[in-house]
Amino acid sequence: MNAFKTAHITNLITLFLCTVVLILSGCMYISPIHFDNISVDSDRHTHYPAITSTDKIKIHDLAEDIMALSPDVDKAEAQLVAYEAILYPKVLANEYQLMTPPNYQNQMVNAGVRKKGLCYHFAQDLTKHLDRPYKTLTLERMMSYQGKLLEHNVPSIRAKGQKISEAIILDAWRNSADLYWIKAKKDESYNWVRYVPPKPKV
Repeated sequence: MNAFKTAHITNLITLFLCTVVLILSGCMYISPIHFDNISVDSDRHTHYPAITSTDKIKIHDLAEDIMALSPDVDKAEAQLVAYEAILYPKVLANEYQLMTPPNYQNQMVNAGVRKKGLCYHFAQDLTKHLDRPYKTLTLERMMSYQGKLLEHNVPSIRAKGQKISEAIILDAWRNSADLYWIKAKKDESYNWVRYVPPKPKV
């Protein structure tokens, strides 16, 4: 048996054991996440007729937090980022065939049962989707604990000219496509710094 097959079998066993542990510990909330009738048009605008009042409140609150970064932040830009940052992760959830909790999705990806759904997948895809020629905002990837077990990647948004520590992180992985946001310097779970792409393996 070659090394690839051995690693794959090991990952499948790990996924099975993880499932058993979660069930036996009373964590019965392993479940798929799917959103009906959500789509993205050619202008990268997310359409979601079934948007809930909760999502509308989140969009409003995130837009307010972005505008609070600086009096120079354009309201339309803040609203665009907030709208897409809240709704587009639902598109990714469908694309990734997402399962919750997020660490369970990680195990499925590592075992080859799912192709995507790790934090850096969310970070890459959400950053790409949010990328626009903003006049008053800066969109940038951030990371924490690079190269360690708890390594995490997210997009972030800040006012033009602000320090990166003032940025708001946009974390779609942490709560399984339910966007979590907070000022980078106030996030007690992670120590956020500017994202540095990994060096290519020789």
